[in-house]
Amino acid sequence: MKIKDIREMNVKELDSKLHELQEQLFLLRIKSKTTEITNNAQFKNLRKDIARILTVKRERENQ
Repeated sequence: MKIKDIREMNVKELDSKLHELQEQLFLLRIKSKTTEITNNAQFKNLRKDIARILTVKRERENQ
């Protein structure tokens, strides 16, 4: 997900996307404990997307 796309979202969309990504990360962690995951980069990508969304939310709070 690009930062440009995130900045175009409104607050409700950011919150829903954040919740969705956190849920995906949780399910991926569970899946990694029970089965073999072939693409470990998914963890990194999900964490970075979550961080981007949180950064944009923080920027908006400070304005």
